[in-house]
Amino acid sequence: MDDPREIRHAIRQGNFRRHTAGVAPGYVQGNVCILPREYAEEFRLFCERNPKPCPLLAMSAPGDPRLPELGADIDIRIDVPRYRVFRDGTLVEEVTDLRDLWRADLVTFVLGCSFSFEEALMAAGLPLRYVEQGRNVSMYRTSIDCASAGRFRGKLVVSMRPFKAADAIRAIEITARYPRAHGAPVHIGRPDLIGIGDLATPWAGDPTEVREDELPVFWACGITPQSVVLDAKPSLCITHAPGHMLVTDLENAALAQE
Repeated sequence: MDDPREIRHAIRQGNFRRHTAGVAPGYVQGNVCILPREYAEEFRLFCERNPKPCPLLAMSAPGDPRLPELGADIDIRIDVPRYRVFRDGTLVEEVTDLRDLWRADLVTFVLGCSFSFEEALMAAGLPLRYVEQGRNVSMYRTSIDCASAGRFRGKLVVSMRPFKAADAIRAIEITARYPRAHGAPVHIGRPDLIGIGDLATPWAGDPTEVREDELPVFWACGITPQSVVLDAKPSLCITHAPGHMLVTDLENAALAQE
């Protein structure tokens, strides 16, 4: 499916529940974080202070499930394939519909996603192994502290893609043009230097093989709010399940810098 509206319709009908990597080429996908109004301003500030993992694309009014700047018909309660529900910092359930959980004080944040720069990487002839294998990208919780904002503090989460050295340089150059989709990598090479003990056991997603002639390249990841929730422990937080993004009508080209 190439049309974002078609994908959202399939999600609403319960006909699309898998991860969204590779769907709707050319269109921005967003990481989702939904919080009660009492936490909203602090989280907005957290995004401002941590633009690599949390590049803010849109913020809703309290209680409003719409995000018209990302798509005229978007309803955040039913347009994500799978959601995670955290209470007091603990993951309590995964659901496919938020209508029973929706409240008048909930504020939605949509953050840029690496799927936008991945399209540019593939267009430049840099293949992505996890996409070719039909899997989810590898994600790891690091030892790197995010800049705190009020109650929000915690560890940076990164996504990893392996490249040969020359291709890693090209990947840096390409992704640096997408600051609203995490931008350039935050680390290359030794995962132990950022607190990752074993690449074969990601914090989220699927493991991706790193071959002898390749380097692991790490980008800031939009599930960082899920890491932060473990430490901040808001009374309620709803996010997308890893890899299960909001597909928007915004074009990737709109995020690229010349």
